[in-house]
Amino acid sequence: MAGLGLRLQVVLLFVCPLSRLEERGSRPTEVEKSAVPKDAPSPKKRFVYGKENQEVKVYVEINRNSPFLVCMDEKLAHRETIDPYYLWIGPNGRNIKGQSYVNLTETGKLALKFFTKDMSGAYMCTLSYTSFSNNVLEEKEKFKAYKFIVLAYREPDYTFQINVRYSTSQCDVPSNDRFFEELKTILDDLIFGLTCQLTDAHYKCHVIKAPKHGLQNEIFITFRLSPFGAGWEAVCRQITHDCEEETNKRVTQARDRLEEFFQQQPVILKKEFDTVPEIHYLENSLEVTRLDNCRPGFGKNEVTHNDCSGCCVVCDPGTYSSDNNAHCKMCSSIRIHYYGATAC
Repeated sequence: MAGLGLRLQVVLLFVCPLSRLEERGSRPTEVEKSAVPKDAPSPKKRFVYGKENQEVKVYVEINRNSPFLVCMDEKLAHRETIDPYYLWIGPNGRNIKGQSYVNLTETGKLALKFFTKDMSGAYMCTLSYTSFSNNVLEEKEKFKAYKFIVLAYREPDYTFQINVRYSTSQCDVPSNDRFFEELKTILDDLIFGLTCQLTDAHYKCHVIKAPKHGLQNEIFITFRLSPFGAGWEAVCRQITHDCEEETNKRVTQARDRLEEFFQQQPVILKKEFDTVPEIHYLENSLEVTRLDNCRPGFGKNEVTHNDCSGCCVVCDPGTYSSDNNAHCKMCSSIRIHYYGATAC
């Protein structure tokens, strides 16, 4: 009977918040509002100008088109140019004119189509044009060179670390174990259908001495919410572009449901219970932290890529990322000459 009472107690705290979720509907998430990372380059920037004697970094989301790279600096672009000629050289050292992935205009503007990590690297443009002295009969050919470092990036995969506390009458009692298992089942049910999963779930019971209070027994619960639950690959196969947008949308919706569940518990306790249950949620104890992971071959670096600090940028030559870490690692055993290495 004690186990049944415990389950009814937990289920009641589950059903009431869930009904509120259904009445409220799914509110738009940050990911639904925008698929672009917070610190990603502005998608409205259609033209990127070169700079004399300075590399220009350009970040392009994977499988998207790049902005137009202009084979001029802004100062020259606002002046008349006579007999301009443009030569674009790709990362492999060859002229890229006529390549299928290239959109090259007659005015020397270059856009790269359906950008992949293998296309990352240095794009060099040489501009030659005619200059007249005071005597228009004296012509001089001038040259200018511009270098663009074009790098693929992708949105990080979101995982949420969730910590929460419950008050309990005693620490070393079987009812805490039963409560924890019931709670995990309820939370799994709550995010059902979003192809997310709870991982690394565990709890510890501690005796707490709070200021101006006596000793209290508290259950510290922690778990992670991952977007890669059963069925996520099948969902992604239905999408032609990369799946981070969809998986991040789903895991953010799952986070919203869990936050709603815990935040509603103090209200439910006051309305539905005459006496406080032995095990109950501690108000304001919920902590949710987003942890970003990057796909193999990509990593975050706020120093090197401060213009795209929230992005997973393709690993530079000499570095690699073989798993879903957030950062690329240096490779000292072999020399890596290309971008996006996944092994050392």
